[in-house]
Amino acid sequence: MDMRGPILTISLLLISKIAAEDVCESGLFTNSGKCCSLCPPGFGVTVPCGVSDTKCEPCTENSTFSDVRSATAKCQPCSTCHGPSATIESTCTREQDTVCRCPEGHYLDSYGICFPCQVCSRGHGVVALCTQTKNTVCQLCPSGFYSEVKSSESPCLPCRTECKETEVKIGDCVPLHDILCMDKDVPLLKRTEGDSRGENGTSPGSHHFIPQEDNSKNIIPVYCSILAAVVVGLIGYVAFKCYTTCKQKKQLAKARAGELATSGEGEKLHSDSGVFLDTHSLQEQNQLSKAKTEPKLYINLPPHKQSEVERLLADTSLGKDWQRLASLLGYEEETIDTFGRGVDPVHTLLTDWSSKESSTLEVLCAALVNMERADVVENLNSTNDGSSVV
Repeated sequence: MDMRGPILTISLLLISKIAAEDVCESGLFTNSGKCCSLCPPGFGVTVPCGVSDTKCEPCTENSTFSDVRSATAKCQPCSTCHGPSATIESTCTREQDTVCRCPEGHYLDSYGICFPCQVCSRGHGVVALCTQTKNTVCQLCPSGFYSEVKSSESPCLPCRTECKETEVKIGDCVPLHDILCMDKDVPLLKRTEGDSRGENGTSPGSHHFIPQEDNSKNIIPVYCSILAAVVVGLIGYVAFKCYTTCKQKKQLAKARAGELATSGEGEKLHSDSGVFLDTHSLQEQNQLSKAKTEPKLYINLPPHKQSEVERLLADTSLGKDWQRLASLLGYEEETIDTFGRGVDPVHTLLTDWSSKESSTLEVLCAALVNMERADVVENLNSTNDGSSVV
C-alpha cells in the first residue's frame, strides 16, 4: 500500500500550523491557542487576551490617546503644556499625544514645562546638545582636553602638544586652559653676551635673570608724603565731624527747650544736662523710626555680600537659577539671552537690576523664595545689622 499520500498531507498540515503561529503579530495566544488580536492606534485594551481574544475600545477625543498597535497597551491621558513659554504645536487626538514646543534655547521636561538649556562652565565641554526634550549634557574635560569658555554648544578641545620654536612652555594643559607658552625674547630671559665665560662663571649663551634696578629707596619718600597727607586729612575730617555733631546737638537742645516751654514741661528739663539727655534720646528714636520705614536696597549691600549672592546663584550644580531669577524680576527673554552671552551673567543681571528704584531686598528675597533658593535668602538675612529682609 502506498503511504506517501497520507504522509504528505500530514506534513502540509503541520507546516501550515507552524506558519500560522509564526505570523502571529502579537506573539500572544488565547487559552485555546488562537492568536491574540492587536488594538490599532486610537484604541486601547479594555480586556487583555486570555480566555478570549483581546477587547479594544476607542480612546476619548482630546482626553486620551494610543499611538501604538498593541495587545496590552491602554489609552493614555493627553499631556498638557505648562508655563508661559511653552506653546502647543498640535493638539491631542485619539492617535497622537499633545505636542508642546519651547522657544530656542529651552527644552521641555517630562511635566511639560520649558526650562533654559544648561550652559557648560569653563573646564567642561558639551557631550550632548540641548534639544526640544533633553537638556544640555556637560562633562569635565578629560586629560589632554580643555575648555576656556562658558557655552551650551562647545565641546572640550584637544590640548596642543608643544609650544612654538620661539616660545618656552611655562604651564601644563588643564581642563580650564591649554598649555601656557611664553615668548623666549622677553627681558627676563635674554642671553648674556661675553667671551668664553660670563661674570659668574656661566658658559656663553646660558640664560640668567637680569638684575633689575632697585628703586625702593626713591619711592620711600613718596610713600611717606602720601601717608602724612592721609593722616592730616583724617584728623581734619574727625575735627569737622565733631564740630558738626556738637552744633547739631545744641540746635536740637534749643528747639526741644522751646517745645517744652510752650507745652508747660519746661520745668522738668530746666538744667542743661537734662536737655541734652532728652535731645539725645529723641534723636536716637528718630533714627530708629527712619531705619524701620526706609526700604533696604540691594545696591547698599557690602561688596563681599553681593559677591556671595552672585557665587551662590552661579553654582551650576543647582541649574540655571539666575535665568529663573531674571524672569521673576521682570526681564524679557531677549534681555536674559543677552545677559547669558556675557562672561558673568549673574553679575550683569544683579548690577543692572540694582540700578532700578524697585531693587529692594524684599523684592529680591520674594523672588528667591518663589524659586526655592532658601540658601540665598539665608545669606542675605545674615547682614551686619542683624535685621531680616523678608
